[in-house]
Amino acid sequence: MDGETCAEKKTSDCSPSENSDGPTGSREDEKLSLITWNVDGLDGDEQPERARSLCQYLLTYSADVVLLQEIVPPYMRFMHKRLADTYAFIEGGKVGYFTLMLLKKTRITLLDSENLFFPKSHMMRNLLVAQVLFRGQKLCLMTSHFESCKANSVERMRQLRAVMRKMSQAPEDVTVLFGGDTNLRDYEVAKVGLPSNVCDLWEQLGEPQKCRYTWDTEANTNKEIEFKCHFRFDRVYLRRAAQDGVPRLDPHSMSLIGLEKLRCGMFTSDHWGIYCSFSAEQNENSKSPIKGD
Repeated sequence: MDGETCAEKKTSDCSPSENSDGPTGSREDEKLSLITWNVDGLDGDEQPERARSLCQYLLTYSADVVLLQEIVPPYMRFMHKRLADTYAFIEGGKVGYFTLMLLKKTRITLLDSENLFFPKSHMMRNLLVAQVLFRGQKLCLMTSHFESCKANSVERMRQLRAVMRKMSQAPEDVTVLFGGDTNLRDYEVAKVGLPSNVCDLWEQLGEPQKCRYTWDTEANTNKEIEFKCHFRFDRVYLRRAAQDGVPRLDPHSMSLIGLEKLRCGMFTSDHWGIYCSFSAEQNENSKSPIKGD
């Protein structure tokens, strides 16, 4: 989407207010911004132009946290040359395809990270987890690429349960954010159920229709699939910190990105990306930390 690939940047904005903040601006400095995107690095068609477009998106939106799926080594090398000065890279693998976390160096402090493999996955799927600080607030960031294809529903639901358990068990002074390509169908989420302390970003923002489908084979022609289908594969989940004295992180806005076709005739990925932001609100019960007896 740079000058060589595209003249116009399109987003589908689902901010709750008409006076939406853009990807830059002083008000955004007080919010946490996040991108999650399956970049379809496995597709070898027009990779150079698509990789340039991806990097330009990330530089333009300048999100604090970037969660990527289907990264391949050529993409990794290309991105590192262009983004390593701005972002710390946390890799979910080295070979084949894998997940990747980018943390803005001026905004996010990395404390620790781990890569947890799903033991019954037949596709080498895992959960990449990072413990970080954002403006002094403890965050646990997670990303994953759940098992693909309709036939793997049982394993995909098993992976969802594992992630929800991990989110729910985090310490009460930690805010947990998960973003990734879940490949989930709505009936699978209903069958598993979300814990009472975990919310879905899209649902929290009122289920805006224009931000619903992140895999849309009618609008996105990268795969040239004859049948047309629409799925909300890519999702963001939030578990707020529960301890008194810890600011409450609330969903503020959500947009789909990657909606414009490049000069090569393809989109940046077969998935739309999600750009979202969160505001930290001080609760009435959170004005001062808990003190010991």
